[in-house]
Amino acid sequence: MKATIKWVDGVSFVGEAESGHAVVMDGPPDAGGRNIGMRPMEMVLVGMGGCSAFDVVTILQKARQAVSDCRVELSAERADEVPKVFTKIHVHFVVSGTGLKPAQVERAVKLSAEKYCSASIMLGKTAVITHDFEIIESPAP
Repeated sequence: MKATIKWVDGVSFVGEAESGHAVVMDGPPDAGGRNIGMRPMEMVLVGMGGCSAFDVVTILQKARQAVSDCRVELSAERADEVPKVFTKIHVHFVVSGTGLKPAQVERAVKLSAEKYCSASIMLGKTAVITHDFEIIESPAP
């Protein structure tokens, strides 16, 4: 995997991944930014959420669960001192579908957290990560 980060101005940067997709990163105005993009650490947290959501949805689909939506809500705390690593992260999954089995959703969340989500496992080296989920029943198609 490769990526390139290009300085735009101030503390604004454009990151481009090997896939060709790009994203703007910026700092807050009090640090010289223009607030035109996510902060880099926000991107790390979003990346972890995306990684986890990908896992949970694909695991549920493979288990033949009728999943129709998945939202991941993350809240994180960071160290007060530099390096300001994440120290606590809570991951709340809101999974929608028809007839979803709670045991299957719980299994998918656990497998993502403990086996498949590289971002979560990596961040778990510095942060205490907790997970929970809720299921929303969707009307049958």
